[in-house]
Amino acid sequence: MYILIGGAGLVGLSLAQKLVELGHTVAVIDLDPTACRYVREQVGAMAFEGSAVSTEVLLEAGIRKANSVAAVLRHDALNLAMVTLAKHYGVKHIVSRMRHSDFLEPLRLVGANHIISTVELSVATMVNAIEYPQVESMMHFEQGQIEVLKLPVGQNANVVGRTIADIAQDRRFPTGSLIIGYQAHPHEDLFVPNGSTILEANATVLIVTKPELLHQVINFIGTEES
Repeated sequence: MYILIGGAGLVGLSLAQKLVELGHTVAVIDLDPTACRYVREQVGAMAFEGSAVSTEVLLEAGIRKANSVAAVLRHDALNLAMVTLAKHYGVKHIVSRMRHSDFLEPLRLVGANHIISTVELSVATMVNAIEYPQVESMMHFEQGQIEVLKLPVGQNANVVGRTIADIAQDRRFPTGSLIIGYQAHPHEDLFVPNGSTILEANATVLIVTKPELLHQVINFIGTEES
């Protein structure tokens, strides 16, 4: 895909680097000539010096052929303007960073498909890290109605040596929860397990559950045999 990024700050550069690694063709727009040079020499992407809300610069950067646009400029008003222009030039998929929630509805109205609140994301991540220190990572779906969490299997956890099917039938395993991923060792790939998959100590599991069942799932997976 051809992806156009507005802004070569920390988020823009990190996003560009990741997308290049995934094999996409990436172009970045920024006013800072030093940042643009870094994009070309260190990231391996194209860079266009100028304003990401300038029609002249956007057209030079190939916005009409862009499959996706990511607006990660320093100010919400600039991101709003870039999203508006991207929609005007027919971009089908537009992602925008948002700092203040006042811009949520305006960004939606002008055509942003995905709006990422950096503050809310940071706060949610920190809250999860404080409230659920055992969890390696957690994602929320459907406005927080579904949680997907990545949990380590302790050396003496009561699930060690048991199959997925056996665990699912255990009355202590919360109904409505499901183990959807398994990684036996850090250097191995995560895969979708079946009922006969046996959990090993120090492995990692990916579990889908409901918010109200989080503590039960964590306690069950992490409970050690007496």
